[in-house]
Amino acid sequence: MFELVSDYAPAGDQPQAIEKLTAGIVSGAKHQTLLGVTGSGKTFTIANIIKNVGKPTLVISHNKTLAAQLYAEFKSFFPNNAVEYFVSYFDFYQPEAYIPRTDTFIEKDSAVNDDIERLRLSTMASLFTRRDVIVVASVSCIYGIGSKEDYAALIIPVRVGLEFSREQLLSRMVDMQYSRNDIAFERGNFRVRGDTVEVWPAGREDGLRIEFFGDTIEKLTRFEPLTGNKIESLQSNMIFPAKQFVTTGDKMKSAILAIREELGIRIAEFERDGKLIEAQRIKMRTEFDLEMMEEMGFCSGIENYSRHIANRPPGSRPTTLFDFFPNDYLLVLDESHVSVPQIGGMFEGDKSRKTVLVDHGFRLPSALDNRPLNFLEFQAMQNQTIYASATPAPREIGWSKASATRPLTRPSATLSPSGGEGRGEGASVETPGVVELVVRPTGLIDPKVTIKPLKGQIDDLMEEVRKRSDKKERTLVTTLTKRTAEELTDYLRDIGIRVQYLHSDIGAIERVEILRSLRKGEFDVLVGINLLREGLDLPEVSLVAILDADKEGFLRSETSLIQTAGRAARHLHGEVILYADVMTQSIKKFLAVTEKRRAKQIAYNTEHNITPRSVSRAVEESLAVQEDQHAAAMGLLRETTTDLDATETIRELEGEMLKAAEDLQFEKAALLRDQIKELKHMIDGTKPEVKPVSYRKSKRARK
Repeated sequence: MFELVSDYAPAGDQPQAIEKLTAGIVSGAKHQTLLGVTGSGKTFTIANIIKNVGKPTLVISHNKTLAAQLYAEFKSFFPNNAVEYFVSYFDFYQPEAYIPRTDTFIEKDSAVNDDIERLRLSTMASLFTRRDVIVVASVSCIYGIGSKEDYAALIIPVRVGLEFSREQLLSRMVDMQYSRNDIAFERGNFRVRGDTVEVWPAGREDGLRIEFFGDTIEKLTRFEPLTGNKIESLQSNMIFPAKQFVTTGDKMKSAILAIREELGIRIAEFERDGKLIEAQRIKMRTEFDLEMMEEMGFCSGIENYSRHIANRPPGSRPTTLFDFFPNDYLLVLDESHVSVPQIGGMFEGDKSRKTVLVDHGFRLPSALDNRPLNFLEFQAMQNQTIYASATPAPREIGWSKASATRPLTRPSATLSPSGGEGRGEGASVETPGVVELVVRPTGLIDPKVTIKPLKGQIDDLMEEVRKRSDKKERTLVTTLTKRTAEELTDYLRDIGIRVQYLHSDIGAIERVEILRSLRKGEFDVLVGINLLREGLDLPEVSLVAILDADKEGFLRSETSLIQTAGRAARHLHGEVILYADVMTQSIKKFLAVTEKRRAKQIAYNTEHNITPRSVSRAVEESLAVQEDQHAAAMGLLRETTTDLDATETIRELEGEMLKAAEDLQFEKAALLRDQIKELKHMIDGTKPEVKPVSYRKSKRARK
């Protein structure tokens, strides 16, 4: 079912890992762990397993950037199958909240990314129509989406020769949240030209032209929405809803009645307790929402009424992406040591914020049922799972070993990773639970680890950095605090070293650009804290320096040390320097793991006469799917600058920036500020310096 396209075959530890994990899945093992070192080809290994078992697969990553990398890799491995991307579709999201101590209510504010919303809708459509589906998602997939039953009930199947009037079609599309627009044709719209209806499905990049003869569909055509040119003729097709949260008209009417009933009960409770302000507040807010739902079919924050709209009992779990998968799907948790705790922690944070809103009359109690899955609910939704990580947590390892102790058999007519026929009916198979992927296909061994004293660590670091810079190699330096990272960056820059820093105060898009600049050689050293860990693929990095490595804690734990050291594992001359005076337990465990892996890798290379080689990978245009509104705005600005007075344009933008700041729209103000800076540089012909603003300066600017 899955067609894997690759220029290379499994090598190193990959063949045995693929064989064992495939056997475990086919035999029914619920939990398995892939302990794969950095650069060992975990994604390629998983791709081969997906090809072997032929199951719809959900791959969950703990952040958008890594999810985008995985999406690109799986897309290249399976170009003829449905590889989908399902992450939060907000470029910016500020949830509504209330701070009782200062009596401050923060209104919900968000900016939806149309391209990501299209990809989410495409995911849902693919899961309804085919089985050869791989979905790469962020942890946000455990949040509630629209009811699967309502979504399915609204799908319109169309085919040539079907008796289905034009008026019926238009009415059904309005129910699916499509809008009629005969002038500006956009995604999620339809337009009517006589007996021809053109639809731009919300989850696709092409349009569907439906031509009628009387009350019969005479012709179906896929076309290019911009030019109107025909792509191909169709015999049948399906039109999916334009939104994730959709429901039938009857359910909406029932939901409105149920919301009114709950509102009456809640007002009575507040009045009984003497909370008259809260009673008036919930009455005004909810009645406004109900009026919008009755007149428009939706309202702002309609997801808070999802329990009533889906007709679920109080306290029941929401419908999530998991519900759209068939029962036999395969789940892969990438960087599981981070993803699993993240899944477990999202429920309580959401509940705490909403409880305050409910207690003070901003939301009805049913809003608490618009939430992510709690961990027990997530476990109940889990099917067969592979936990992939270089440092899996004891919990995942324990689950996997317990799953492996059960007597398992593998049925006949299965395929081995090599494509041959599997073992016979009822034959026992090895399901070790935890499968190691230590030997890399490139022959690279884990980087050498050197321990140096804390005294003079900065002077020694400068010398090591210069050695790498002379060889056109890159260096990563990890510190314990943001302030240390900034001050070290300033110090190194002052003595002539090309350096940048990276921490959580730098925006997601800017982080991607900084990493690209490092790979391209625009600077040699990147200083960070905890961002230089899981999943970063930087083949040019030959040195990782860990300052104050003996300060035992989260940032210097065994897991953190292994993950951070792995950033140098893709280079032939990779090295890790720990600056420490004390051999902490974490350092001892880290060294033991490293030496064990190096011994196995060296022995394998010697036995098979393999010469290690560095990983080579081209610098992409972006590490993530491009959703940069700033770039689009600046492209438009460049096109129009020749026809405008530049000084007047800057003055207008500055006025808009100040107005946005006064209205507390800081995201918009920052975007306008960046546009002004780039326009000024375009005028004077200079190139803006890639230099992050320090945290201390940005605090003064915000003040």
